[in-house]
Amino acid sequence: MNVLKTKRIYDPVESDDGFRILVDRLWPRGVSVSNAKIDLWMKDIAPSTPLRVFFNHDVSKWDQFKEMYIKELDQNPEVANLIRKLRDGHVTILYSAADTEHNNAVVIKKYVEDALSSGRVADQL
Repeated sequence: MNVLKTKRIYDPVESDDGFRILVDRLWPRGVSVSNAKIDLWMKDIAPSTPLRVFFNHDVSKWDQFKEMYIKELDQNPEVANLIRKLRDGHVTILYSAADTEHNNAVVIKKYVEDALSSGRVADQL
């Protein structure tokens, strides 16, 4: 089984990262394109701008953010594209948030893992 992991874009690139996908809508501060070492920027899988502004990294809004973001992911065709990449090999989804537990990449990872384990994505692929 191929591995899906999350990682801050500011962390060093490692040989087991596999295909590196940035899942933020905005380009990370202080990171040059050449130093990012990303294979794909999937900004359309990121939370919508209104949802991103609502959350604003406020942990007290985390549960509500997750619920709203999952509804967005349910309607987002980019999820199938991410799953296709995972079927090709290891994938690391990159994010820029300082909080490693409360960010969109954490939600995406769990969403994809749940979708794969339940088999509900088979018809999308």
